[in-house]
Amino acid sequence: MNTVPKPGEFYRHFKNKLYQIIAIANHSETGEKMVVYQALYGDYSIWVRPLSMFMEEVDREKYPDAAQQYRFEQVNLQQPEEQQEISQNSVSEQDKANPLLLEFLDAETFETRMAVLQKMKTRASQRDVDSLCLCLDAKPSKGTIEEQIEDLMQYLKMQQRYDASRLRRGQ
Repeated sequence: MNTVPKPGEFYRHFKNKLYQIIAIANHSETGEKMVVYQALYGDYSIWVRPLSMFMEEVDREKYPDAAQQYRFEQVNLQQPEEQQEISQNSVSEQDKANPLLLEFLDAETFETRMAVLQKMKTRASQRDVDSLCLCLDAKPSKGTIEEQIEDLMQYLKMQQRYDASRLRRGQ
């Protein structure tokens, strides 16, 4: 491998996990080039590794059965068979985002968010509720998923009242 990865490109690690390049960065002390990349599975964690290490060949003594020549190899996601392989190997049903969660995150009004939360009461997982708490900067509550979502709805109502009174005072 001799081309430097570019942001947005996809790479497969020799252990068969997919990653997307976020950036090529410079180490603040040494000036060494670093690759910043994100896992396309699990918790979608972000990693950084020296460019030289990212581009090196697989250690055959340590990993004699590795299928790839290099630690990371670029993947072209435009090929239909590659897309199928990715969906089978990297993105399990568990890893896919709930469409209602995505709808909530895209909602631009208080009313839309409340309507989506109402729909989520019977169709959300604990992971969805945890994601909602994280994006709203709300403290997770206890109870059933329905009760937790009700608590989030109360949180949003309180936030709406606070924002409305704050805006009225500012006029």
